[in-house]
Order: sequence, then C-alpha cells, then structure tokens
Amino acid sequence: MDKILVKGLKLFAYHGVNPEEKENGQNFILDITACLDLSCPGRTDRLDDTLNYSKLIKTASAIFTSEKNDLIERAAHRVAYGLLEEFEIIKKVTVLLKKPEAPVKADIEYAAVEITAERNCTEDSE
Repeated sequence: MDKILVKGLKLFAYHGVNPEEKENGQNFILDITACLDLSCPGRTDRLDDTLNYSKLIKTASAIFTSEKNDLIERAAHRVAYGLLEEFEIIKKVTVLLKKPEAPVKADIEYAAVEITAERNCTEDSE
C-alpha cells in the first residue's frame, strides 16, 4: 500500500499525569504514516485526488492540542482515529507519539507510543 509520511511534527501540549505537565506543558513529536492508494494522483497530478499533507498536519495538530490527556496513549489514539474520521481516503494510519521531555530519572531520547488505526472492511463497502 502507498504511504504519505509526516516525520518530526513538533507540537507543544499539556499531556501527562503529573500536575506540572498539565500546567506548564511540554514538547512532543509526532510521526504520521497514512496508508492510501496513490495511483490516481500519480496519474493525474491533481491535488484533489490525494491526501493534502498540509491539511493532514493541520488536522493532526488541532486534534492533538484540543484537550489535555493523562496518557500519551490516549492522545495518540485521538489523533489516529480522528485522522481516519476526517479523511476518507486514508485506509490505515499509524501515529508514533514521542515525549522527549518525559519526567523520568534516566537519560533517554524520548518515551513513545505507536497507535495504528484501520478502517473496517464493512465501512469501505457501505
């Protein structure tokens, strides 16, 4: 399956279980992989025939920052399923959510979760 990828989307938000995370916020990084059929835009060269990655970024950012979640699992889940809901052309989407400022007593690059969401076959046939 073809893919559109967005790597390293840097966002500031207020996710975390510690009170200071909800109050002060922190930086997050999202990698998004949207699976879809790109054969039509490959032939037509028309933006209307594909997933506009600018709109994908704008939508993912809005979903991610629209509420405060305790868990990054919940935040990534909201983004993945929100993108499926917003863009019918996406068949499957994976969101890798990285938390580089995770409040742990260890020298780590980041803590992360990866959520994959797919359309139901019955949804596609309706």
